[in-house]
Amino acid sequence: MNVFRLTGDLSHLAAIIILLLKIWKSRSCAGISGKSQILFAIVFTTRYLDLLSSFISLYNTCMKVIYIGCAYATVYLIYVKFRATYDGNHDSFRVEFLVVPVGGLAVLINHDFSFLEILWTFSIYLESVAILPQLFMISKTGEAETITTHYLFCLGMYRTLYLFNWIWRFYFEGFFDMIAIVAGVVQTVLYCDFFYLYVTKVLKGKKLSLPA
Repeated sequence: MNVFRLTGDLSHLAAIIILLLKIWKSRSCAGISGKSQILFAIVFTTRYLDLLSSFISLYNTCMKVIYIGCAYATVYLIYVKFRATYDGNHDSFRVEFLVVPVGGLAVLINHDFSFLEILWTFSIYLESVAILPQLFMISKTGEAETITTHYLFCLGMYRTLYLFNWIWRFYFEGFFDMIAIVAGVVQTVLYCDFFYLYVTKVLKGKKLSLPA
C-alpha cells in the first residue's frame, strides 16, 4: 500500500458512487453506456475470483466486494430498474470486438498458464478498453451531462494514479508487472482527449460538448 494506490482506490470508489447517485437521484440512466458497465462487471468478476480461495487483508476484501456489488447494481439499474431511460440506440459499440481479442491475448500473454491467472490477465486487458463504449456513446451524442463527466474524470484519475503506484512499487519494492503497466498506459491514453475537454470546459462551468 502506498499513497498513489490509496488515492487511486478512493478515486475509483468516488467514480462508482457518483455514477450510482447520478442514476438513482435522476431516476434515469440517460447518457450512460450500459455496455461499458457490463464490461466493468465482467472485469471485477474475473479479477476477484480469488475471494473464494485467498485472504490478503480486510481492506482488500472489502474493496473487492464493493466493486463487484456496485458493478452489478449499476447494471441492474440500467437494464432493469430504469430501462425505459436507457439510450440503446446510441450505445451501439460492438463489444465483441473488445472481448474476443482480449480473451485471445490473455491466453497467449500471461504470467502463468492457469485458469485463475488467465482470468486475471483477461480482466486487466479488458479494463483497459472497457470505457470505449462510453466514450463512443459521447462521440455519437456529441455531449455529456456534467455529472457524467465527473464520473469519467474520477475513473481516469484512478488509472493515472495507479500508473504512479506501479512506478513507486518498482523503485521502492523492486516490483514490476509489465502486463498491468502496459494496460494502464493504454487506458490512461484513452482518457487524454477527455481530460483536455474536462479541464478546458467542465472546470470552467461549461457543458462538455464535442465540436460539430
